[in-house]
Amino acid sequence: MKIGILGTRGIPNNYGGFEQFAEFFATYAAKEGHDVFVYSPHNHTYSGETFEKVNLIKCYDPEHKIGTAGQFIYDLNCILDARKRNFDIILQLGYTSSAFWYGLHPKNSVVITNMDGLEWRRSKYNKPVQKLLKIAEKWAATKSDYLIADSLGIQEYLLKTHSKESEYIAYGAHNFDTPNEEIINSYKVEKYNFNLIMARFEPENNLDMVLEGVLLSKDEKPILVIGNHNTKYGDYLKTKFASCKKIQFLGAIYNLNHLDNLRYFSNLYFHGHTVGGTNPSLLEAMASQALIAAHRNHFNHGVLKENAFYFENSLDVKKILETIKKIDNLQFVKNNFEAIANNFNWNKINEQYLQFFSKCLARNSKGAKVK
Repeated sequence: MKIGILGTRGIPNNYGGFEQFAEFFATYAAKEGHDVFVYSPHNHTYSGETFEKVNLIKCYDPEHKIGTAGQFIYDLNCILDARKRNFDIILQLGYTSSAFWYGLHPKNSVVITNMDGLEWRRSKYNKPVQKLLKIAEKWAATKSDYLIADSLGIQEYLLKTHSKESEYIAYGAHNFDTPNEEIINSYKVEKYNFNLIMARFEPENNLDMVLEGVLLSKDEKPILVIGNHNTKYGDYLKTKFASCKKIQFLGAIYNLNHLDNLRYFSNLYFHGHTVGGTNPSLLEAMASQALIAAHRNHFNHGVLKENAFYFENSLDVKKILETIKKIDNLQFVKNNFEAIANNFNWNKINEQYLQFFSKCLARNSKGAKVK
């Protein structure tokens, strides 16, 4: 198959979840003998034309000059280029800034969209933008040939809201069982004597709620906050909790080995995400044998089931911090680790994508619903 992957900020990953997925899936598919192309911004830090047998196509992205509006131009440039490539499959990751150009996708390619989460629910967007994103979601859902849902909750939502069937394929993770205590020493923390939260600095990820619980708690363990905090919301949080020495803002970390070790040696890993499907960072925490405290919602519960502690407010966080230790809850850790091996491992996820692509091509019926 000739596969084009659009909708990311390029590979190798230096940004987020879709980029990580694109890297893992594209390299897997290329090794399996498929002709794979991943679109990247022209100013991506990696300058090579290929990456582990994956072809990289650079398209102009003016986001660094004009802000968020540049994403629309970048997506347009990618789709216009894809019209020249004669792809069998176009995998569109997300839809927030690409849905408006769906009519320009090449007609001779099968367009499959991973619908991601419920972007219009993100509180960082004002009401007009949220309304626009709901329209974009509808266009992506109805104009794609096939849809992929990364959680059962999203699959149910797409059927109920847009009367569109979708293929459920979650994200994946690699099990981590080679800890190295020397790595966490460089972060000046002691094993099992610190807590951790890692997320984009957006309100719906509930960093404020978690850190408020830390502030209220009598527990003296430090909490490491990982993520790009050079944002308006990041400035707000840093100002609000400046007096709390337990809270340490580390910024973004992209070294996966360091992240795996930090998760492994943490006492508690807090996951506050409320929007979206199967969150990549949650799976990685499970794979890294972290003890997880998660915001109570059906997305998180659908993945973790009963193998986590749940919170709904800062007082819940306070109680968890003061009463829960990893050493006392190793069965939760083991159950989540086994869930990754059995249900969320990358090889299984990647193969599900390829099998679904083959099924869509064999069906060869543009616009047909996924059965």
